[in-house]
Amino acid sequence: MVDQIKKPLKITETILRDAHQSLIATRMTTQQMLPIVDKMDQVGYHSVECWGGATFDASLRFLKEDPWMRLRKLRDGFKNTKLQMLFRGQNILGYNHYSDDVVEYFVQKSIANGIDIIRIFDCFNDLRNLQTAVKAANKEKGHAQIALAYTLGDSYTLDYWKDMAKKIEEMGADSICIKDMAGLLLPYKATELVEALKETTSLPIQMHTHYTSGVASMTYLKSVEAGADVIDTAMSPFSMGTSQPATEVMVETFKGTPYDTGLDQTLLAEIADYFRPMQEDALRTGLLNPKVLGVDIKTLLYQVPGGMLSNLVSQLKEAKASDKYYEVLEEIARVRKDFGEPPLVTPSSQIVGTQAVLNVLQGERYKMVTKETKKILSGEFGQTIKPFNAEVQKKVIGDLVPITCRPADLIEPQLEKFKKEVAQYSQQDEDVLTYALFPAVAIEFFKYREAQQTKVDVKVADTESISYPV
Repeated sequence: MVDQIKKPLKITETILRDAHQSLIATRMTTQQMLPIVDKMDQVGYHSVECWGGATFDASLRFLKEDPWMRLRKLRDGFKNTKLQMLFRGQNILGYNHYSDDVVEYFVQKSIANGIDIIRIFDCFNDLRNLQTAVKAANKEKGHAQIALAYTLGDSYTLDYWKDMAKKIEEMGADSICIKDMAGLLLPYKATELVEALKETTSLPIQMHTHYTSGVASMTYLKSVEAGADVIDTAMSPFSMGTSQPATEVMVETFKGTPYDTGLDQTLLAEIADYFRPMQEDALRTGLLNPKVLGVDIKTLLYQVPGGMLSNLVSQLKEAKASDKYYEVLEEIARVRKDFGEPPLVTPSSQIVGTQAVLNVLQGERYKMVTKETKKILSGEFGQTIKPFNAEVQKKVIGDLVPITCRPADLIEPQLEKFKKEVAQYSQQDEDVLTYALFPAVAIEFFKYREAQQTKVDVKVADTESISYPV
């Protein structure tokens, strides 16, 4: 190594969010998390990702837990460590766009209840869909990190990524994350990308990838050597496969180098020992499918995320058309092109995949379309890097005039309406946000909560913070 200047690598631990979301369908409970928090707090992580993504929905729907209560309990336990969440821009943690007042209020309440770093992304990398969340995080003195969904295609050049980095810095973000949700970023491409970003911006660069395609550890090694500041890892019992590289392995890799993390392997081993029985139990019950722990090379061949591939297999099996698998994979590439070549990440991956299945099964392209396909082609999700296929757009939306402005500009304020609708069940300020995101699931949970007589403790509920707009 030429440069011997010390630059200790920082680590974001994902075991309390993305790791169990990726491997065991987000089923880790708060009670399983709390006993190890004190030890995790001693590690010296850059941050612990513990909220957002699918955890909010899964807590309510499957675990009958209040996600806000989880956040407060974790905040109480992590005295020295920053807490981080994943936030889907104008979609918040749901699948539709929300009005600005709802986005602002959600950011405010997330920070008031204990979040330090908000990682904000958009499935099209349409920065207009991130503006409101970034401004709200800045206002609340939170750390606003913008995550760029990494993907491949002739438009996604180094100049594209550099241009995005410049705009992100201008927007007022505190750091940039390269979010490689499908494990498509190859080691030497990572070197090029990180070096290009480092030349362009002074913002810290964080790397996030999944082991799905088998290259993630090598990609991290080359990224760090090229100047990346932080990497996302998962404790070994819930690492690899569709999760992140193992924390202990990456710590050992950089030991004795200028990037030495300084983290204590003995402490990490104790934490791993805590989670191991949980992993063994998940394997025994079938919650953790051994298949997701392997390498899926089709990810690199077809540039399709692992979760999308498994979705595809089950859709075709249901339609008794498993023999059409490779035909559908080819059609996914064509549909993605028709849709302006967006990254394939929630929800665009599901929409493109489902439409490709329909096109193949119907024997005619776009003979039958989903309502989400109509939304994309009418501009309701925002702007893609390339224009939509005009012929396909015409066939799908007819004479409807597509939206070209920021989609949320057309959404009237919704917060007061949601407050009225949920008033009879509301026990804390945050309940309106739970209801806004998942109305049916929230009402079911609120009824369950009442039946259990588990009233929210007003001493810990955030009733002081004023609501937007001020």
